[in-house]
Amino acid sequence: MHIFEDVRVKIWTIANQKGGVGKTTTVVSLAGLLAQRNKRVLMIDTDPHASLGYYLGIDSEQVPGSLYDLFIQHQSLTLNSILAHIVPTKIEGIDLLPATMALATLDRTLAGKEGMGLVLKRILTLLEGQYDVALIDCPPVLGVLMVNSLAASQHIVIPVQTEFLAIKGLDRMVKTMNMMGHSKKLKYSYTIVPTMFDKRTKASPMALTSLAQTYGRLLWPDVIPVDTKFRDASLAHLPVSHFAPYSRGVKAYERLLDDLLSKEFDHVKFG
Repeated sequence: MHIFEDVRVKIWTIANQKGGVGKTTTVVSLAGLLAQRNKRVLMIDTDPHASLGYYLGIDSEQVPGSLYDLFIQHQSLTLNSILAHIVPTKIEGIDLLPATMALATLDRTLAGKEGMGLVLKRILTLLEGQYDVALIDCPPVLGVLMVNSLAASQHIVIPVQTEFLAIKGLDRMVKTMNMMGHSKKLKYSYTIVPTMFDKRTKASPMALTSLAQTYGRLLWPDVIPVDTKFRDASLAHLPVSHFAPYSRGVKAYERLLDDLLSKEFDHVKFG
């Protein structure tokens, strides 16, 4: 199996503080394309709604263990205990560390305890060498799970629907990263990805122009178009790359993946 020349796993978090912008679709689409390139991919679902598992036909409430259990056991994590909670998907090369609704209780039970912001980072450190890429699907709520997801990643992909209400959600996400980065003396590395772009409307091109004016080079210079194949693929519990490999949505995600793989990312320390 082909392995990246850089032996360190690539860790990308897909996040936005607004729901419905294409986060889970982005995770699954990138994972499917990476698997087709013979990469070993771990998808990590940190959203209590567990959409990532359901997308691929896995009922997260029926799995023997989940990310929640690893948070509860965070003081005694081992490689074997982590691997025992990872579920293979029906797509060769893609595994899932699933979420359950119990994750929604973590802010109440664990927030404020020592080291709770770095549990996911420790999990991925112990998994070193097991995967080529880890993709973290992040909940749209600022809490211990988002803090963990941002702290664990080398780069953050922020999908934003090309309409003005979604841009307001993007503003909140960027402010959150700036606030967290300031407290940790850290500059987060991120790319804003316009999604659900529909050139037939006035709203999408106007929103794209606004994004370009506000975010400049932080904005990926392309778009993920509206494509009914995304919905059809999710109903078939398959990545769109496996369901409709020649669709325009797949071609767009291929361009995004090529762009992400062509760059070396990492958060920058300062101060």
